[in-house]
Amino acid sequence: MDINLTTLSNNLRIVTAERIQTETVALGIWINTGSAYEKPETNGISHFIEHMVFKGTAKRDFVAISEDIENVGGATNAYTSREFTSFYAKMLKNDLELAIDVLADFVMAPTFSQKEMKKEKEVVIQEIKQTFDDPSDAVFEHFQEKAFADQPIGRSILGTTESVHSFEAEQLREYMRHNYAGENIVIAAVGNLKHEDFVHMVQERMSNLNAKTDFVKPNQLYTGGFYRENRDVEQAQVVLGFNGIDCYDKDYRTSHVMSLILGGSMSSRLFQEIREKRGLVYTVYSFVNSGTMSGVSGIYAGLDAEQIKQYLPVVVDEIKKITNDYVSDKELLRAKTQIKAGLLMGLESSFSTAEMLARQFLIHNKFIDVNEIVAEIERIEKEDILRVARRLFAGTPTYALLGNLKDFPDYDQLQKML
Repeated sequence: MDINLTTLSNNLRIVTAERIQTETVALGIWINTGSAYEKPETNGISHFIEHMVFKGTAKRDFVAISEDIENVGGATNAYTSREFTSFYAKMLKNDLELAIDVLADFVMAPTFSQKEMKKEKEVVIQEIKQTFDDPSDAVFEHFQEKAFADQPIGRSILGTTESVHSFEAEQLREYMRHNYAGENIVIAAVGNLKHEDFVHMVQERMSNLNAKTDFVKPNQLYTGGFYRENRDVEQAQVVLGFNGIDCYDKDYRTSHVMSLILGGSMSSRLFQEIREKRGLVYTVYSFVNSGTMSGVSGIYAGLDAEQIKQYLPVVVDEIKKITNDYVSDKELLRAKTQIKAGLLMGLESSFSTAEMLARQFLIHNKFIDVNEIVAEIERIEKEDILRVARRLFAGTPTYALLGNLKDFPDYDQLQKML
């Protein structure tokens, strides 16, 4: 894959991959900012800004934003995570300039009108309520809160009803002035385009962007802890987690291979042992989430509350096996193949490729070829899996339960089992 990179004088990086055989272009603006960098009183502001830019800019009101894109058959959207915010679009190749004009306006000239802010606050508050009404979403919100107690990364991406209600337009502008700067942003585009033409389009619209950010990223310290909530639902939600690793760690790739072996597919140990052999759950999987400063690893399941006493010892037993026992050649080969296939399949999507490029430059400030990643995966040995599993499943657990809870192992009992 041929990658082109241009860095403007304000530190804004523009990266493209030309695919002249396609009729479309996927593009986006990725900013290294999110809820993990917010103050307690502004919790949720990154996400609220993501909503508000669609409500009007200097050139377009909210009707024109959607109509201008959709009139030519395109689509645009956005997301906010704990460490990243993105505005993106996919268009026919001849409408690339329209797309970057709209996206650049989101960053350079949102209006934040009082009328639209009042309406959108209610929209976001409904989103908050919807998240906490969904047991599988709510349990992960509480899990994160306990894993990183009293820290920005432990708080909800959406914020709270109180924090969202408190936002003022000047707070949003101030946050963007501090966090939205050239060194903190990558613009990526993949498809039928010319790099030089795209650079010119971006430069015309974003050359006035500040070059440097002036915010400080707070430390992220895993704490662990226990959360339980009795709720009258049909299925209990259980998350068991541990301290993880960041995405710069030498064991980053190995951790993903290990997680696949443990619980990342239908052929994994957890799925076969807990669902297929015992029929205790419908859903069970392991996960490894790595950010730029911290991470968590763990296991999730949805099951009848009365089954938790049977389920948890099996999970603990599988953790002990993968930390102390063996990994077969067949398991290792299958997990490696699954990860490699996922990487290569992802490259077939122009948006997935654009997102991958943007994140690589934001996190590593360089392009990492997929062949380099595959070679790193190929070098992983069975002993590496056991070593990384021992590293990840050690220390203080985070244990979160939500459901019609009556009889289940408490936090002290879990720690003794481990």
